[in-house]
Amino acid sequence: MQKQLTNTLLMIRPVAYRMNEQTAVNNYFQKKINLSNDEINKKAQKEFDNFVEKLRGVGVDVIVENDLLVRDTPDSIFPNNWVSFHENGDVALYPMFAENRRKERREDILIRLEKEGFVIENIIDYTTAEEEGLFLEGTGSLLLDRVNRKVYCALSPRADEDLIIEFCEDFEYTPVIFSAFQTVEGKRLPIYHTNVLMALGENLAIVCLNAIDSKSEKKNIIQNLKEDGKEIIKISEIQMNQFAGNMLQVKGRDDKKYMVMSTAAFNSLTSEQIAAIEKHSDILDSDLTTIETCGGGSARCMMAEVFLPRRV
Repeated sequence: MQKQLTNTLLMIRPVAYRMNEQTAVNNYFQKKINLSNDEINKKAQKEFDNFVEKLRGVGVDVIVENDLLVRDTPDSIFPNNWVSFHENGDVALYPMFAENRRKERREDILIRLEKEGFVIENIIDYTTAEEEGLFLEGTGSLLLDRVNRKVYCALSPRADEDLIIEFCEDFEYTPVIFSAFQTVEGKRLPIYHTNVLMALGENLAIVCLNAIDSKSEKKNIIQNLKEDGKEIIKISEIQMNQFAGNMLQVKGRDDKKYMVMSTAAFNSLTSEQIAAIEKHSDILDSDLTTIETCGGGSARCMMAEVFLPRRV
């Protein structure tokens, strides 16, 4: 029986966090901040450490690996884009849009997980697609319903349709592919990652339906979520811009469920939305202001879920 939630997360502590100019070309959530790169990094490290402390405080097993200064990888704090871990022991490595993000992929991190007692059976490597200018950025692009074997994916410069289909064939998922947009200076532009507009839990889905302009695609998403028994909690585009779609449900101590999000995301929710989430999960939020502003990603992007089997 496949599980939707895990108790184990891989997180990467930043050493040179800053706004990545290579990703800002199509990540419209990124904003400039009037601080030096050194000040930005110090603030990001503090936000990261507080976040990890909160997760561990409720019993989540967080494996922290430090970024390596020599690599100059400003977005290493978002590991879910380059790797995903699966219950059968498979690890997927993904092709990344920004050249400086490709250096985030590290074999030593996989060795660390094996030392922690996890079993890696196969590595499925899609990274050669970079040579053709094709990209698929992990569980930023691919929203996995692991139980119902469906993957929700918004097409973008970072999510190529052929690669989505290839992933689905390799991992035995059914694709639910659509286009999603955000309003930037009066224009409707593609949203860079699916996981900023949508989050999937065991029995709930948070989704910005306003971002999906096609009525038929919107209807198809709603139909798929409903037939799999998910309660749909709709968020607005304004809430999406506060990272209310960038959540992850995890398990803590005694299998207690937590919907993890940033404080900005939590503060954007209505009392009705909070009550709807709390029917399924406790809420855990943490202040990630600097990370969100410079990186254009939030809580979910920082957590790579580890579903690998443990060595007996």
